[in-house]
Amino acid sequence: MDTLKCPECFAPVAQEDRFCEACGRNLLVRRTPLGGPTGPAQASCILCGSPDIDDEDYCTQCGRHQPSARDRVEYALGPVSGVSDRGKRRARNEDSMAFGTVAGKGVAAVVCDGVASSERAEQASQAAADAAVDVLINALIDGADAEQAMVDAVAASCFAVEQLVEAEPLEPGGRGVAPSCTFVSVLVAGSSATVGWVGDSRAYWLSEQGSRQLTTDDTWAAQLVAEGVLTEEQARTDRRAHVLSRWIGADAGPVVPQVVTLPLSSPGVFLLCSDGLHNYRPEPEDLQPLLGSGPEEYVKVALEAGGHDNITVVLVPFTPAE
Repeated sequence: MDTLKCPECFAPVAQEDRFCEACGRNLLVRRTPLGGPTGPAQASCILCGSPDIDDEDYCTQCGRHQPSARDRVEYALGPVSGVSDRGKRRARNEDSMAFGTVAGKGVAAVVCDGVASSERAEQASQAAADAAVDVLINALIDGADAEQAMVDAVAASCFAVEQLVEAEPLEPGGRGVAPSCTFVSVLVAGSSATVGWVGDSRAYWLSEQGSRQLTTDDTWAAQLVAEGVLTEEQARTDRRAHVLSRWIGADAGPVVPQVVTLPLSSPGVFLLCSDGLHNYRPEPEDLQPLLGSGPEEYVKVALEAGGHDNITVVLVPFTPAE
């Protein structure tokens, strides 16, 4: 039998231990790595085979730029799993995901989509996701109010993204837009779930008993539909369809998420995704045939449909307690 080890300091621990005696790590908490999970590092140049790859991911022999470790990321914590893919058209993956579990308490998951027109979008999305999931995990541990925890998580995300500007001011000649991202999250505890969002990343509830979209896009087109100015069909082709009306960033002003809480009584799965998926499969019935599949299948569908954007999917299954 393999010896159990602390994930923080790798000291031996016993199955019944709640904390690591060496470093104090809470062994009941598991989460994605700080800074985000990454794919396998490139061991050798994809063009010439040289093992000499510099810190900027360029081959020192032939100069070929190597695929980033963020181009394709897959990660799982028990039944909770996620996949993030660069897609076919984008130069880099600016989506990020973070999720964690607290034994006997619940699950928290976050997906953030970096705004492509902003500076350091991939850093913004990862900083926001990491900051938010830490707040939500602490809320699970403390048994705190879920809706207030979601508000606090977004506040922490906003602060983390704002710090990117202070730590590294915008460069002259850059895109000139402060680091920004969208946000969607779910906190599952007991027999209820709380969903919070800012922007156009989405959450869905998928089940055999019926599926539905849980979020409404914070875009100008969606706002015009809600006001009766545009129909759903007109909104899909309107040039403002993807112009955000709310986002997380230093230039976003005060941000409070939209939050909903729903009771859970039947098995199903929460799907969090960036617009790289829902641009192709926007309606719950479009996603229903994939119920029971892993996140890689949802990403595959988006890639086969064109893969014009980064694609991130996190699945959080729910089974009622006996």
